[in-house]
Amino acid sequence: MQFAQIRDRVPADDGPLDLSAFPGTWVNSNPETSGIARLLMTEEGGRLTLQVYAIGPEGLIDWGTVAAQPFTASPSSRAGTGFTCSYDFGFAETELQAMLLKGLMVLAQLHRFKDASGRMDYFVREYFALSHGRY
Repeated sequence: MQFAQIRDRVPADDGPLDLSAFPGTWVNSNPETSGIARLLMTEEGGRLTLQVYAIGPEGLIDWGTVAAQPFTASPSSRAGTGFTCSYDFGFAETELQAMLLKGLMVLAQLHRFKDASGRMDYFVREYFALSHGRY
């Protein structure tokens, strides 16, 4: 089988992926968040990277920079509209899945604890807007 649904049946296109919607600083729309405050996305040479800053007890916690795997809205599209990436902190791991929709980023976060703390794994969805720096 070469397709799992009808939308998968499209001719292959070797054109470049347009990642222009991603780069910039994305800020959480909830000023009271206790999770991820902002994301810094960059694109260079067709590669997408993500740096996460989360709320900590004494300021922002820099999660570092990881490669993000971009996705399009369909197999025939060349425009990036989503991505996935993961962070491993040793005691826990977090998978991020995002979708760009109407100028916003919808970010799904799947947090899994790997230590013996007894904390429950959890899921969060938050919304981010691209910082425009106009005012």
